[in-house]
This record gives sequence, structure tokens and C-alpha cells, in this order.
Amino acid sequence: QVQLVESGGGSVQSGGSLRLSCAASGATQSRSCMGWFRQGPGKAREGVATIDFDGDTNYGDSVKGRFTISQDDTKNTLYLQMNSLKPDDTAIYYCAAARLPSNYCSVSWSELFEYWGKGTQVTVSS
Repeated sequence: QVQLVESGGGSVQSGGSLRLSCAASGATQSRSCMGWFRQGPGKAREGVATIDFDGDTNYGDSVKGRFTISQDDTKNTLYLQMNSLKPDDTAIYYCAAARLPSNYCSVSWSELFEYWGKGTQVTVSS
């Protein structure tokens, strides 16, 4: 069983930065693909970024060039560095994990992610 616990959310002004963390535990092979997803008020869930076991990344169009996903060498902590934040980035951010081949480790395949954290709130004010 994989457990995921997010931290690092908070309130920030437009243009600011935040770094989210996700502590992961459980079988490493069950989390060969990890990602961040978000859901804003009144919006559908949106893929933010994913990273596979080899470190290959994929980003949603709305965050490219502003957000960076990474993981530590142990693969037990996932990060999301968020820069140049905008009010539209306001959402609950979820960490997710799945056992997926690299070609499916993408923000386009959120339905394939089996394990989810409880989320952390990010609020960006103008």
C-alpha cells in the first residue's frame, strides 16, 4: 500500500513562490510514476506535472516554464517548485502515484493514478 502526504501549501501574493512536498511510503514499484494534480474552486481536476522513475517529466500547458517537479534520490519525497504564481493557480494540490510505464506517465492520464494524498491548499491573491 502506498501512502502520500502533502505539505507546503499556503497563501502567497501573485508573483510569489511556494514549494510543495509529498512524502511517499510503500512499495517503490507501485509508484514508478508520480505527479501533482490540482482542483480549483468550481473547476475540474487538472494535471500539473508528472515524473517517472527515470526522471522524465511532463507538464500541463498552464504551468510550463513556471513550475518544476522533482524527487529526491530515494524517490521517497516528491517536490513541486512553483514560481510566478497567479491567482488562477489557486487550488487544492494533490500528490498522486501509480505503477505506470513511461509512455503513460503524463498529466493526460490522471485516471490511471491509483494512490492519492489528501491535498494541500494553495491560495494566490492578486
